[in-house]
Amino acid sequence: MTLFVAALTSAFCLPLYSLLLHGLASDLHSHVVLVPLVSLFLLRERRATMPPAGPAWLGGSVVLAIIGVATVGASLASRRVLSHNDHLALFALAYVSLLAAGGAWFKGQAWMRAAAFPFAFLIFMVPLPDGAVDWLERASVVGSTDATELYYRIFGTPYLRRGVIFELPTITLRVAQECSGIRSSWVLFITSILAANMFLRTTWRRIALVAFVIPLGILRNGFRIFVLSELCIRIGPHMLDTAIHHRGGPIFFALSLIPLFAFLWWLRRGEGAPTPRAA
Repeated sequence: MTLFVAALTSAFCLPLYSLLLHGLASDLHSHVVLVPLVSLFLLRERRATMPPAGPAWLGGSVVLAIIGVATVGASLASRRVLSHNDHLALFALAYVSLLAAGGAWFKGQAWMRAAAFPFAFLIFMVPLPDGAVDWLERASVVGSTDATELYYRIFGTPYLRRGVIFELPTITLRVAQECSGIRSSWVLFITSILAANMFLRTTWRRIALVAFVIPLGILRNGFRIFVLSELCIRIGPHMLDTAIHHRGGPIFFALSLIPLFAFLWWLRRGEGAPTPRAA
């Protein structure tokens, strides 16, 4: 298996290197650099409970290999049509599929079932396609605008709304796609999936934690827009050119972790102490 991983990585070295550079240069896809390390950590942590390697899982390896080879072909055939991001997304998907095919062949079905989550987590190595990013940004803008209006009503801020535009006492504010907060929401979504798998045992609680991220991300981004607009009203419109607007995302992301982990704690508490068999 080790030789297969080395050979596969060598064969994909150029697109993987391009993916690394793309992740380092992108705010949205910077997490792709860490995803393989997280999967390796999860495999290492579960090594003691993993079953021994068994006979090759022929069906699984063939299906995954077909997906990988077909994706490579699609990437090569459409390289002049696709954007650089979408081209890398296809190559990353092919790499993950072929890696899983190797695991199914060399480790067997029982081992792959035990390692399902670490392998499935590698899907986050695949950058979001441009079309998906555009759709998510537009949806997030609508949700964030509604959340911002909710904060205005709660705190009594006078406003007039026209679509995604707010007319405030000292400034007219437009919620643009650049203010969608999609990067923080995507990282929050990945964090919730990882936390749900590591700390929760029951399926419905895992689903509840991940689903909780959707309204949480919208409310967080709406709160960021609300805070920024309040600063513009009370201090001045020049607050739009300060660091809290251009580089304040990590602060609000950290704040959103508080309700996320509080909800995780509540869900984990509801499960009670694990039985010896579950442990």
